[in-house]
Amino acid sequence: MHRAVQTLARLTALAGGAVLIILIVLTTLSIIGRSLNKFLHNEFFSENFTGLSQLLLDLGVGEINGSYELLEAGVAFAIFSFLPLCQFYGAHATVDVFTSFLPDRVNRWIAAFWEIVLAATIILVIWRLYEGMLRYYGNGETTLFLQFPVWRAYAASFAAGVVACIVAIYCAVIRLNEALGDRDILPSEHGEH
Repeated sequence: MHRAVQTLARLTALAGGAVLIILIVLTTLSIIGRSLNKFLHNEFFSENFTGLSQLLLDLGVGEINGSYELLEAGVAFAIFSFLPLCQFYGAHATVDVFTSFLPDRVNRWIAAFWEIVLAATIILVIWRLYEGMLRYYGNGETTLFLQFPVWRAYAASFAAGVVACIVAIYCAVIRLNEALGDRDILPSEHGEH
């Protein structure tokens, strides 16, 4: 079970990483296109290179339409995609100024408590994401430029969020077992076990 959950978390993070790479390329091309378009409309270039300027403009050199819409949906998906891996490895930001001096057994109970709270929070967020997806599916709202159905972006994030819920529940159970058994099972920010 441990290996399956770890693999699921890693695959989801890889999907999020692939989407982020695509978004980086898309954003870069859009910025270059917008800058070239601005340059082609420059008085000097349009007067001295009229034919070339008009040819490039006719080819559609410019900002990629709808890039903001794709960026918004893609980043949301990526965030939910990285959450399971972060959860599995206990890599969330922590402040242990007050707990670093406590015995390992007490710290395991604190970790178990917060793992359960975090699992409940992730489940709540994903449930609300699901409700939002249903609302957008029902009203048929689309994005402004691409006319892309908004619910599809919610669905992609929801799919990654379901994986986050599975990993969060698994981690909560394991952290509780760690506290009860006074041993480390899951990796943590202090190193892999």
